[in-house]
Amino acid sequence: MIKIATMGDNVVDCYVSRGEMFPGGNCLNVSVFTRRFGAETAYIGAIGRDPAGDVILSVLQQEDVGVSRLRRIDGPTAYCVIGHRDGDRVFESFDLGVSMFQPDEGDFEFLQGFSAVHVGQSSGLDRHLERAAGCTRLSYDFSTRRDAGHRKSIAHFCFLASVSGSGFAPAEIESVSEDLLAGGAKWVLVTRGRDGATLWGSGGKFAVMAAPVEAVDTLGAGDSFIARTLYGLVAGEEPFKLLQAASIAAAETCRHYGAVGHGRPIDVPALARR
Repeated sequence: MIKIATMGDNVVDCYVSRGEMFPGGNCLNVSVFTRRFGAETAYIGAIGRDPAGDVILSVLQQEDVGVSRLRRIDGPTAYCVIGHRDGDRVFESFDLGVSMFQPDEGDFEFLQGFSAVHVGQSSGLDRHLERAAGCTRLSYDFSTRRDAGHRKSIAHFCFLASVSGSGFAPAEIESVSEDLLAGGAKWVLVTRGRDGATLWGSGGKFAVMAAPVEAVDTLGAGDSFIARTLYGLVAGEEPFKLLQAASIAAAETCRHYGAVGHGRPIDVPALARR
């Protein structure tokens, strides 16, 4: 069975206008999505001993994501306040809480039993990427970070390098993808929201249009696209077919609020004091 671990950020995404919070964060989302796609998954991270942390732990367990390397730490679980403009999510404010943890020897030993590990740039774990890539194949989400020097420093660790390319011109997509491939990444995924996505690798360039959808909430769509792409690459699927499946998965994510669903009443003291 394909085994995929994720290591890094988590958060409760708070939709104040709806009075609901949803478990989220790039790495947590990828762990849930890859499990839904058929992988055995585990999440490595840190949450607080508070109601928001209880929600995250409960949802991971409900989704059958391994939590043996999940820490519970004194302090607040990370949260983010989400707004919307025309169906697109907008990050209004956030607090990282206890989510910025440092992996230990046990975590790296644990990763050796997996087919791949996913880490996002927002997790603050860049200095541990070489070690993680030495344990298994590394998937890394550059998200919206545009620093060419940062890409160059990380590309050679990557089995899959993902970039959020919304607003990129075709020439920019090509330039960024070629830079990452030249830097050592085996595969490069550029997601572009409504404009579809491209996947570059040794076999060439593959492109797919976005699957049609009337979006309720776009939060987590990119994470589901990354998760399905990573799963397909590890499984040895044909690139264009896995991109089609990823496009459909991303569209399905847009049909509901919250990246992975599981809405609960907001229970974040910092927001209650506003």
